[in-house]
Amino acid sequence: MTQRDWIEKDFYRELGVASGASADEIKKAYRKLARELHPDANPGDAEAEARFKAVSEAYGVLSDDKKRKEYDETRALFAGGGGGFGGGAGGFPGGFGTGAGGQSFEDLFARSGAGGGGAGGLGDLFGGLFGGGGRGGATRGARAGAQRGADVETEVRIAFDDAVRGAEVALRLSAPGRCETCGGSGARPGTTPHTCPTCGGLGLVTRNQGAFGFSEPCTDCRGTGRIVDDPCPECHGNGVSTRTRTLTVRIPAGVDDGQKVRLAGQGEPGRGGAPAGDLFVKVHVTADKVFGRSAKNADDLTLKVPVTFPELTLGATLTVPTLDGTVSLKIPAGTASGRTFRVRDRGVRRKNGKTGDLLVTVEVAVPPKLDDAATEALQAYAESTKDFDPRAGLLDGR
Repeated sequence: MTQRDWIEKDFYRELGVASGASADEIKKAYRKLARELHPDANPGDAEAEARFKAVSEAYGVLSDDKKRKEYDETRALFAGGGGGFGGGAGGFPGGFGTGAGGQSFEDLFARSGAGGGGAGGLGDLFGGLFGGGGRGGATRGARAGAQRGADVETEVRIAFDDAVRGAEVALRLSAPGRCETCGGSGARPGTTPHTCPTCGGLGLVTRNQGAFGFSEPCTDCRGTGRIVDDPCPECHGNGVSTRTRTLTVRIPAGVDDGQKVRLAGQGEPGRGGAPAGDLFVKVHVTADKVFGRSAKNADDLTLKVPVTFPELTLGATLTVPTLDGTVSLKIPAGTASGRTFRVRDRGVRRKNGKTGDLLVTVEVAVPPKLDDAATEALQAYAESTKDFDPRAGLLDGR
């Protein structure tokens, strides 16, 4: 919540207490309303739920001494006794002016500074509404010329093994970067920019209109706070030029397709001494012909192994591949097609020592064609197992 919200909301009326209510009275009122309006006591009542949230919001401000003081003073400034900016000296409620019985804006904002402790955040409130003025505007203006560099995004495609094990990838980028000719100053080598005389290096100029000050970027220096008399021939005074550079990106083990790797400070350079942006590398992983990644846990690898019907029925020991060689996997007799076996610690290995597993799913492979001998043997098997009905109960109740 911002102080702007306080102008429109009457928290005392929300709790049903007077503006001079004590902390105990506020707490007592809140507890009573919270019990009455709690969603558990009013299931499905949207109006009660909205009131419960409003009461909780009001109590959150009024139960905090500092927030309550700021709230009271903000409301007094904007609502006063006249409900707006009408009335009082200078057109403000309660006589905000420069008379003996009034209070000047200079006094009001001075109390919100380091030596005050009265108005709290009123200076910030006006700064947010009107762009800053007076001493607050100068502070913001000192930062106006500095601008963080933009973030840059690029893409890279890597093999499945590299994604699982981790790899280092060289990237060749053509993107804006700090001008090497002028070192980012924007001035021809041998010369230096000088402070803008119009804004004094702040990058902003303040124009006073009555009680308020409006700040806007300085047109002479384009908000940078500096004047370049002799621009760099490479970047034409911007301090930034397009250049080609090579970066080595370390892809962490276990990166998944579509994930991004962030390289802090490798984006576009900042202006006016501000930090550079970041480089985001979107990783595309080429699918592997053998292994996959588990949807439930990306550290687990998946593997489908075709098996024969006799291997599932009688049991067998299979040799299956892993990323680091092979392992033996025992298939017990009577195993159903589609069953998955877990081979521990044969998945993705993280730097923190955590290792995923290899999930091996066995699937029966049906011969596309049988010779006469195999056909007779299969018919004999079918005859000897005719009492076994795999679809028993399938149509019950239909």
